[in-house]
Amino acid sequence: MAGTKPGHDEKQRQGRMLFNSYLFIFLFLPVTLAGYFICGRFGNLAAVIWLALASLVFYSASNWQFVALLLGSVAFNYFIGWLLIARKLPPRQRFAALTAGVAGDLLVLGIFKYAGFLAANLDAIFKTGITLDILLPVGISFYTFTQIAFLVDAYRGQVARYALPHYALFVTYFPHLIAGPILHHKDMVPQFERSETTRPNPHLILCGLMIFAIGLFKKTCLADGIQPLVSLAFGSGTPTFDQAWIGALAYTFQLYFDFSGYSDMAIGISLMFGIFLPLNFNSPYKAQSIIDFWRRWHMTLSQFLRDYLYIPLGGNRRGTVLRYVNLMITMALGGLWHGAAWTFVIWGVLHGLYLCINHAWNHFAPPVAPRFARVANLAAFMLTFLSVVVAWVFFRASTLSSAIYILSRMGDPSHVAFGRAEVVQGAFVACYAALAFLAPNTQTIMGYDHKARTVGGAAGAWPARPLFLYASAAVLALGILGIQQYSEFIYFRF
Repeated sequence: MAGTKPGHDEKQRQGRMLFNSYLFIFLFLPVTLAGYFICGRFGNLAAVIWLALASLVFYSASNWQFVALLLGSVAFNYFIGWLLIARKLPPRQRFAALTAGVAGDLLVLGIFKYAGFLAANLDAIFKTGITLDILLPVGISFYTFTQIAFLVDAYRGQVARYALPHYALFVTYFPHLIAGPILHHKDMVPQFERSETTRPNPHLILCGLMIFAIGLFKKTCLADGIQPLVSLAFGSGTPTFDQAWIGALAYTFQLYFDFSGYSDMAIGISLMFGIFLPLNFNSPYKAQSIIDFWRRWHMTLSQFLRDYLYIPLGGNRRGTVLRYVNLMITMALGGLWHGAAWTFVIWGVLHGLYLCINHAWNHFAPPVAPRFARVANLAAFMLTFLSVVVAWVFFRASTLSSAIYILSRMGDPSHVAFGRAEVVQGAFVACYAALAFLAPNTQTIMGYDHKARTVGGAAGAWPARPLFLYASAAVLALGILGIQQYSEFIYFRF
């Protein structure tokens, strides 16, 4: 049916080397880390080549049939970038080179990610009988957007000339390659070029291990722990009012702890190599507006959509109406980026509508009196979170009809189970809510600042204190014990 979410080849998924796997933790990561610092003794270039090759090994462990596609993408974009940076091309030829580069990237992404979706919709409308089942290369959305940003900046004259090994590592760097964050060349390539990053830094390695432990705990204990409750709403049964809400809220927290856990693990792994990755999360469920939510959720994607889609469309420079149109287009395409399904498009459109309402409210609503500020902030927080939960139903549901059905059950309090099981499940979800709403986030706990390239507090010494070491060891042990035989990160599907 048109609009359904694509399935995944089970054998391919089972073969992936995941951050939350024994193979990665006890073999790949230690060997790669040791090899990186050994190669660093022979110079920065040797270490960079080693890390790029290790990244390709990591990718090939789950996606070996698409390694050539990844390498071809790197070579193609580096060549286009070279034309834009090194060659003194006339303006028309520069624009033609940029157009060819971006079009080539989008064409490859479109074939692998959207051709099947397009064929399914054409078949639904015109009964063509044509169906396409194309295997989606893991991480293609992330490394495609990363390189489009590089080409656009090269066209704008904002890119220095980079050596091919450093550029290849920038694209293939394994901590981000599978599920982000979306990297920017200005943040990453200068770090790869520094020789001091190829020497082991015990403080950074310790802090990286602690951040990795927190992320692993989020994934294996929190995200995987609440996953069974998601089926209350999104399973094949008929949920009651309270079951639908419990399931929707369970997915809301599962997605957060799963993706933020991956992002923490990526930051921690990279920190062991002396490389600082950008933040991707900043307690988004604490937001008091949708505008604030998108400054906190998947921050690197939000920045990409703002800088390379919303602003080029005109942003807010062409009047209020076009500003809202640009917001809707940006968020609809942002939804489609997540997956080739109408449910993702509706999710993006909903957030575009939320943002339009938020901007209109900020412009037209009268200021809140100081004595009502706390009540207004609480109401804004609750309304924002409720809006996000409703949108997540479309994000998770397999079809539009199932999403609408689940929302209808969430809006029908006449069908309530409210038995002992639902009470326990509701209390379980409430514990997750307390963690998301009240607990400090990882960067606050660890004092991580990727812009200042610091971690561990002002003195940089507190992670070595016994209390933090014992707590980190306990969290790491719980995370490792929580590893299941196979537990894919949700954003691997995008």
